[in-house]
Amino acid sequence: MAVLSEEQSMLRDAAKSWVSEKSPVTAFRKLRDSGNADGFDRAAWKEMAEMGWAGIIIPEELGGSGMGYLTLGLVLEETGRTLTASPLLSTALTATTALLLAGNDAQKKEWLPKIAEGKAVATLAVDEGAHHAPEKIALAAKKSGSGYTLSGKKSFVLDGGVADLLIVAARTSGKAGDKSGVTLFLVAGNAKGLTREKLKSVDSRGVANLTFDNVEGTVLGSVDNGFDVLDATLDRARAGLAAEILGAAAQSFETTLDYLKTRVQFGQVIGTFQALQHRAAKMFTDLELTRSCVEAALSAIDKNANDVPALCSLAKAKASELDHLVSNEMVQMHGGIGMTDVHDAGLYLKRARAAEASFGGASYHRDRYARLMGY
Repeated sequence: MAVLSEEQSMLRDAAKSWVSEKSPVTAFRKLRDSGNADGFDRAAWKEMAEMGWAGIIIPEELGGSGMGYLTLGLVLEETGRTLTASPLLSTALTATTALLLAGNDAQKKEWLPKIAEGKAVATLAVDEGAHHAPEKIALAAKKSGSGYTLSGKKSFVLDGGVADLLIVAARTSGKAGDKSGVTLFLVAGNAKGLTREKLKSVDSRGVANLTFDNVEGTVLGSVDNGFDVLDATLDRARAGLAAEILGAAAQSFETTLDYLKTRVQFGQVIGTFQALQHRAAKMFTDLELTRSCVEAALSAIDKNANDVPALCSLAKAKASELDHLVSNEMVQMHGGIGMTDVHDAGLYLKRARAAEASFGGASYHRDRYARLMGY
């Protein structure tokens, strides 16, 4: 495990306390059943911002604390434990990263203080099909007067239905499949020509399909050379999401372990059955291995290490496989009750599947890791 500073330990403990008191799984269930169109509780998000979570990676001079990605990962892990739905991943991590990496002074000053205060929701719009494929961007950006207009579609954009700011990956030259010719643009959430279709996701989070019809956009970074920034932004999003997934898997495992210790069948506690012990041991070892991968990726980002892409793909692949296994076992080992909506097992399983697909699933990242390692 990573060695945490006193500040990091305090923040993690505060996050653990807050989610258990203010945002337990019962709160997520209530949010789901209420038909909330945003996909998150705005009052809860306001509290999270007031605690400084929205500004963890934002420099102090722009309203944040500049505590880094490992610190944000610790908070994401705790929110993952209780399935807390919030713009922490889409806004405080992903969109903020793109602004930090590519924004000019004016763009940073306009948006980062608002994000840190929780007054603006921002997100990254990248994929255009059913699967994660950032190099296949086809949405077109054409020169128009002093700026650009965007036309095309983006799919499954996290918090895309409510975001005040969209960071859109578009093609200014070349064809889909080319890494060159990609440019990032800032687009207002209420821009003329933008249509947002909110979707009902299996994990009851806020996602949307976006359609752009000659929508005005402002260049973020440099024209035609945005893919490297996009790739770096996505890597940081993958590592953060892996931390959230780790939290959900850890809670799923602990809930299942408690059940194995108390459920009696055939006159015996089922945790005494060797077959179930072996399965529990497999989950435990996978959890510890995944934790090492996630913390290594987040720490590498903070150190600006050369192997960030490989470590982020490794973390996302391991976390996706882990949560797939543990969420399945949670349902299986709970038996009949695990198949009902009354039990939380189904909520964790649904979140596992959606998180697994976001920013690339296990197979995508196994392949990417192999290529990055020279195989």
